[in-house]
Amino acid sequence: MAYDDFKNRIRDDWRDTLRSILARARSVGSSAVLAFDLDSTLFDNRPRQARILREFGVARSLPVLAACEPHHWVSGWDMREAMRACGLEDALVEAHFADARRFWAERFFTSDYCADDTAIDGAARFTHDVVATGARLVYVTGRHEGMREGSVACMRQHGLALPDDERVLLVMKPTLAEDDDAFKREAHAQLGRMGSVVAAFDNEPTHANDYRRKFPDATVIHLATDHSGRQVELLDGVISVPHFAMDS
Repeated sequence: MAYDDFKNRIRDDWRDTLRSILARARSVGSSAVLAFDLDSTLFDNRPRQARILREFGVARSLPVLAACEPHHWVSGWDMREAMRACGLEDALVEAHFADARRFWAERFFTSDYCADDTAIDGAARFTHDVVATGARLVYVTGRHEGMREGSVACMRQHGLALPDDERVLLVMKPTLAEDDDAFKREAHAQLGRMGSVVAAFDNEPTHANDYRRKFPDATVIHLATDHSGRQVELLDGVISVPHFAMDS
């Protein structure tokens, strides 16, 4: 499904859905579990993406890429589209894409580059609102353990609830090599053993659908930000929201 199609799924009452999740978590109490993805769910990765493409532009003497900004990442994680949006001609995009992709992969999945992420609107406050209900908050991310230090530092920088190994957990892939989809499904089983899953939040339609199937009584929230580009339809009952700011 295209990005605009997901945005068209957002209902006018989406803020009421977020409020109802907090109310339900409060009523369930300490046995409640709420799961959150990080990338494109609580964090906007476009600044990190733009930094890497700028550095590639400098390294390869491509001035239009050296001026890359977050708004050039117009189609989710599609680097070709970002390169075109920066002004690189199609022929040069194809000529440099494989090299740019390697350059990106060497940097994106590192702790140091996490520092460029920014928080999705309202994300920090919402994580603290969850903790205040007495529920357990679990960050379930496809980031690997080598990114833990940078991920926590970025949470701290932007004021998100920090992992404490008791009420707030950060569940990460052991290594970069693990498949994201398989890891997430294993993590879902782990969540079910922690308590009653009240809600789950993810930007990837595949992962939101997996939550919907695994926890039919939970509220599954899809962040209509960006995603990997796989053409996946969201299941009925999955609710799309633009961000977490309930007062705007």
